[in-house]
Amino acid sequence: MKSNRNNDSFFSNIWVLRISSLLLAIFLFVYVNGSKDGFLRQNTRTGNNSALMSNRSATLKMPLQLKVNNQRYVITGYPQYVRVRVSGPSALVTTTSNTQNFRVYADLSSLGVGHHTVKLRTSGLNSELRAELTPETIKVNIQPRATTTVPVDVRLSSRTVGDGYEVGTPRSSMTNVQVSGARDEVHRVAKVVAVVNVPKNATSDLHRQVTLQALDKHGRILNVIISPNSVSVTVPISSNGETNSSSKESSAGNSSSSSSKDNQNNDESSSTESSSASSSN
Repeated sequence: MKSNRNNDSFFSNIWVLRISSLLLAIFLFVYVNGSKDGFLRQNTRTGNNSALMSNRSATLKMPLQLKVNNQRYVITGYPQYVRVRVSGPSALVTTTSNTQNFRVYADLSSLGVGHHTVKLRTSGLNSELRAELTPETIKVNIQPRATTTVPVDVRLSSRTVGDGYEVGTPRSSMTNVQVSGARDEVHRVAKVVAVVNVPKNATSDLHRQVTLQALDKHGRILNVIISPNSVSVTVPISSNGETNSSSKESSAGNSSSSSSKDNQNNDESSSTESSSASSSN
């Protein structure tokens, strides 16, 4: 009975209760704060990793390159650009979109003359990125390259100008040009023309830089390369009055020359007659 009373008096002591409460409060404070800090640190690390590892996609417009011997062959039928959808880690996609430091190409080096369907490929793309090409394949026409020389034909939109003026024969800075391209196209070239627009009110010589066009026998433009692709053309515009004056001066000159010749002949005849008379005497 006595020991139980001592225990009851110990736990009923106010200072024991106060100290116990203080220790419990300190323990709970340390436990709760330690748990929160750990939770926040873990969340921060997870958030940073998520930001670095998140994925995104971007669609780029890339030029198409061909792997082929351009000295021997001409390629037609392929698109100039293709669309590339790049997917992967956000940071890599952003960098690739900004730099575009990869290429899209079609390997034609092992193909011969004719029509082919070729699969497109990428090169230089980071291994962590995935690329989807649109289109995935292309159709090309491979033809042997040919080159020929063709004369330049200057064509005038009109040979009629204002009253009192006339159009002369145009002159081109180049008489002949080179035409190259697919053999079939080059063989269809009938002429290379430089078309000059002559204004109705032209009163002096025209000087124009004109782009050349290669035409077939039906007048259709052909897909070939012309070198040089333009020429300088001069179209003389002269006055009819100046032409008539020149003609009159020329006629007057001819008349004077004829009169001089006639007078010279008459003088020679008179001299001959005088010599004959002296001999007879």
